[in-house]
Amino acid sequence: QVQLVESGGGLVQAGGSLRLSCAASGRTFSSYAMGWFRQAPGKEREFVVAISWGGGSTYYADSVKGRFTISRDNTKNTVYLQMNSLKPEDTAVYYCAAAYTRRSVSATFVGDYWGQGTQVTVSS
Repeated sequence: QVQLVESGGGLVQAGGSLRLSCAASGRTFSSYAMGWFRQAPGKEREFVVAISWGGGSTYYADSVKGRFTISRDNTKNTVYLQMNSLKPEDTAVYYCAAAYTRRSVSATFVGDYWGQGTQVTVSS
C-alpha cells in the first residue's frame, strides 16, 4: 500500500511558476514509477508526465514538454513537478500516481495508487 499526498497547488498568473510535491508513505517508494495527471473542469483526466523508479526515464505529454519538469527524491519519498511558463489551459486538479513497476515509463503509464489532488489555477 502506498498513500500519496499532493501539495503546492494554488493561484498563479499566466507565465508564472509553481512546484507541486507528492509525498508517499511506505518504505518501498523507490520500487514505484511515479506520474502526474490532471483533470480540468468538464474534461477527462489526462496524463501529464511520469518518471521511472530510479529517475532515469521520464515521459512528458506534448502539451507540457519544455515547460514542466518532473523529479524525485527517493530519500524523501517525494516526487516533484516544477511547472514554468504556466498557461490558463494548465488550470486543473493535479493528481499524483504511483505504479509498481521498474520498466521505463511512457504515455501508457497507469497508476496503482492515487493522491487526492491539488488545485492549480492559472489566471490570464
